[in-house]
Order: sequence, then C-alpha cells, then structure tokens
Amino acid sequence: MRVIGTAGHVDHGKSTLVERLSGINPDRLAEEQSRQMTIDLGFAWLDLPSGQTVGIVDVPGHRDFIENMLAGIGGIDAALLVIAADEGIMPQTREHLAILRLLDIQSLIVVMSKVDLIDDPEWLELVELEIEDLLEEHGLGGAPILPVSAHTGAGLDELLACLQDKLADLPARPQGHQARLPIDRVFVVGGFGTVVTGTLSGGSLSIGDTVELQPGGMQGRVRGLQSYKREAQRALPGSRVAVNIAGISGAQIKRGDVLAPPGQLQPTLLFDAHFRQLADVERPLAHNAQVKVFCGAAEALAHARLLDKDELKAGESGWLQLRLREALPLTPGDRFILRCPSPAATIGGGQVVNANPGRRHKRFQPALIAELHTRLHGSPGQRLALAASGSQPQTLAAMQASLALSDAELSAALDEAINSGLLAQIDADSYWASERWQSLLDRLNAELGGFHQSTPLRLGMPRAELGSRLNLPMSLLDRALESEESFIIDNGLVRQREHSIRFSAEQQAKVEALQQTLSGQPFTPPNIADINQLVGEDVARALMDLGELIQVSDTTAFAASDYAAMDREIREHINAHGEIDAKTLRDRFGTTRKYAIAMLEHLDSLGVTQRVGDIRKGGRNL
Repeated sequence: MRVIGTAGHVDHGKSTLVERLSGINPDRLAEEQSRQMTIDLGFAWLDLPSGQTVGIVDVPGHRDFIENMLAGIGGIDAALLVIAADEGIMPQTREHLAILRLLDIQSLIVVMSKVDLIDDPEWLELVELEIEDLLEEHGLGGAPILPVSAHTGAGLDELLACLQDKLADLPARPQGHQARLPIDRVFVVGGFGTVVTGTLSGGSLSIGDTVELQPGGMQGRVRGLQSYKREAQRALPGSRVAVNIAGISGAQIKRGDVLAPPGQLQPTLLFDAHFRQLADVERPLAHNAQVKVFCGAAEALAHARLLDKDELKAGESGWLQLRLREALPLTPGDRFILRCPSPAATIGGGQVVNANPGRRHKRFQPALIAELHTRLHGSPGQRLALAASGSQPQTLAAMQASLALSDAELSAALDEAINSGLLAQIDADSYWASERWQSLLDRLNAELGGFHQSTPLRLGMPRAELGSRLNLPMSLLDRALESEESFIIDNGLVRQREHSIRFSAEQQAKVEALQQTLSGQPFTPPNIADINQLVGEDVARALMDLGELIQVSDTTAFAASDYAAMDREIREHINAHGEIDAKTLRDRFGTTRKYAIAMLEHLDSLGVTQRVGDIRKGGRNL
C-alpha cells in the first residue's frame, strides 16, 4: 500500500487534478468548494494501471493553512508538486518543497499543470527551466517534470505511468514493527460510533485488536476497518485507514493523537533531535527560542534548547532538546518540522533521536553529543547497546520499543551487539551494555577489595550489605557474583577468591587456648563476651565466619564439632521419638537448661524444630 501527497499553490489546480485522476473531489468542506480553495486535508484514492490502489492526501496550498498541510504530509511515500504553467513558482511552492526535503520524502514528481492555458512553447520551456533550477537547489535534480492538463486530460496517462514507476522503485514498507496510526481526522457515524482516519505505519491492524490512544492511555477495540471505502479485516502499513473504535468516544480524541498497541508508546515532554535550519531563514535560531513542533499529524508549542551551539544560523545543523508544552507520543526516527509562531514561518526540520531522554540535558557536553551521534548514525548493534546503557539492564521488548525496531531488525542488531562485545546478556530476557556490566564488576571488586583491606579478619562482606552499598537489586548482584570465578559466596558472605583470613602468631596462640577451653567444657562453653575477652572480638568474629564457632544466640556459641553433635542428636531423637524437650537435651549432653534452650531456639529459627508447648517436634527443614 502506498500514499502520495499533492502539494502546491492554491491556484495551481491540485484539487482539480486529484478529482480528474481519482473521480473524487478532495475538497469535502462547503467553504472549500465555494472558495475553490483547499483549507483542510483532503483524501482520495486511485487505481494505477498495474491495479495497485494508491491513497492521496491533498494538502492546503495557501500560506494561511500551511499548518494543516503539515498534519497530512508526514505519512506519504511520494509527492506530486503541482505548479501551474501560467504562474510558475510561487513562495508557497518553495516552502512546500523545503518541507518535503526536511521530511526526507525523496520520491517527487513535479506536475506542470494548466498547460492548456499556454500557447507559447517558449513560456513553457522557461517555466520548466525555472523548476529545474529549484529542484537542483534542493538536491532533487533529475526529478520528472510532467506537463499536464486536468481540463483536457493531456499528460494524465504519462503521469499515472510515471507515478507507478516511482512507487515501484520504493523499498517495501516494513511490516515487522508495531502498528502506529497518527490520527488526522475524527468523526462520529450514526449507528457505528467513533471513526478515526490516518496513514498506518509500522505494522498491521486487525478487527478485534486492542488499541491504546496516546497521549492519555485510553484503551479501545478495533470494531471495524475500511481502506479506500472497502471493508477490511486487516489493514496493512502504508495504507489510508478508517478505524471504527469501540470504547473511546470521539470527544476524547483530537487530530495528532496516535493509536498503537497497548504499552508501545510513551508520551514525552522532552525529546532529543538532530535539526537542520533552512538556508533562507531570516534570523538564527536562538537557544531556548519558542517554536511550534509538527510531527506526524500532531503539533505542539515547545522551547528549543541548543545542545552544542549558542545559535543556529541559516543552513546550519545542530543538536536540540525540545521541551514540549504538551506531551506527544514520539519514536526514534520520526521526522518533524519547526515553525516560528510569530511571524509564522517554517524554519527547519529534523529527526527524533531519543524520544524519551527522561531528563533535561546540560549543554556543551561532548559525551552527550557523541551519544546522540551514535543514536542517529550508529550501526543497529551500537544503537541497541546504547539503548541498554541505562542504570539497569533492559529487556528485549523495552529496547525494541525504544528504538522502534522490527523483530527481524532486533534479531540482527542483537547478534551484532553480542558478537562485537557491545552487549552482555544478564539473564534469559535482559541485557546490559558491556561497559555498564564491566563497570559493575569493577565496582564489586573495588568494594570487596576495600572491605578486605580494612577488615582483614572478616572472611567476607554480608551479601545484603554489599547489595545495599552498591544500591543493587539482589537478583542483579547475584547474577554478577555468579558470572565471575573471582567471587565466592559462602554462608551469605561474599569475598574475593584470593582473600583468606590469616592470624598473627599471637592471635593463633589465643585461638589455640580457646580451643583447649572449649574441648574441656564443650557443651557449657564460655559466653560470647568471655570469648571476646580471651581472643579479641575481631578474632572471635573471624572464627564464626570460618565456621569454627557457631553462634546460636546473642550470648552463646559452640565449637563447630560440638554444635554438629548436638544438632545430629536432636534430629535423631525426634525421628525416633517424635519429639524432644530441653530437659532431655540437657541430660544427654551434661549441659544446663540455658544452653539447651539456646540451641533449641536456634534450631526453631532454622525450621529444623518447631515449638509445641514445652516440647519440640520436627520442623519443615528437619
């Protein structure tokens, strides 16, 4: 499916030409027909000799309605620039051609209309030479210029054949993206309800699909579809579509809103862009100047923040951050036009580079400019890695949405980014820029290295403390620790593999003295405060980290072998008798009630036992 636009001066016969080609008068308003002037967007369609149906958007030519023209020109594949042979090039002609170039519409046919009014061949040749010069100025030299008369029909067959060839040379519309329908018209049909029209881009729409209106986020359902007045079950990208929506009233919709699958579009008040100032503007674009943004069928006031220059002179390009007065649903790659609100004039246009930067940028930041350059000119893999360079890993779906990639484009970009080492896979469906991932690993090493240096008698840092210090979700911390052999997790403590606890000779002597004390009274050991006095608090903590001392309460710790003996006896006794109490445990090990209860409460906390009155039965982890 293809859509063309007809542009030109109000008196150049655009609408007459469209009606002669299609049999449809695109001037649907009574005022348009009485004044013989296109005021708002007009729509028609025609069948080419090949049988292909082509949609037509007839845009206003008068300078008073140039902003209506901008609402319809963005979704076209090719343009017919209509220039009357009896008048030649007008100021609006130049503006329309500049807009077509700013929107990167490369396929152009110039229609020299009303040739039946000219009897002088030299005049026609002069007008044609003037048009050729204009096309050369805009880098469109060689575009066909066809003499046509809508009144007599002369040249219409040649025009249709040329249009067919032009459209055949265009690359196919991608169909793997999510559908987007910028709305250029909304009305209510009795018995059917809300109907919106637009040029469908990206993907297809089918009856029954759930759609979301942005901005606003209201959801509805596609109840009916028409394309070129024909009922359809499915509308393809590149076609003019009328969508009957259930669940959203016409009063809630305005021109410029966008229909898309739920969750695909996120309206934004800020976007980053590359911008080119027209060569014939009268004054430079100053930082923070107020402008009007036209993108798709939408328009909004904004302030243009210049990121790399103090001002943009005529013909210059630069990087902008546009701060919108009202949110617009944008995607990377969208083309836009800027106009001065007063005096009203088109000043340039550009391309959305980052639709949701999320923050106001500082100006004159080389790293930011380099990032924007990569977003615009980088390879698919480089752009994918950039989309995954935020503070957290990204899912494939989030990256696909942020870059507006089709499934095939996403797959190719992912292969490139992984194979070139730009992207690290974090888990089954999340990825992070390799630089970010390596930075996290470096931070982990630095944090643990500093911890080991400041507390050499600690085996490792508690896992939860490490996550808190680095402000990391535990799932991401665990993935990072598991990915590197240089990290070890032992009993909830994280350490570098090469780290180990080493006691001095004096400390080792104290440890051996403690061991002798414990072996002499294994089940009535000194309390923790006394152990700290004997060996020092840092050494006692180290013995616990090493698993040589097992702490069971705030005041009690057993040697590991003694703890294991008590634990084993408790489990075996419960398995044999169904229960155990503190008296039985006390008598079995020749200890006191204090130590027996401390051990049982400890096992309660581990789920090995569970207290039922004064006895313990088996717990969930027995």
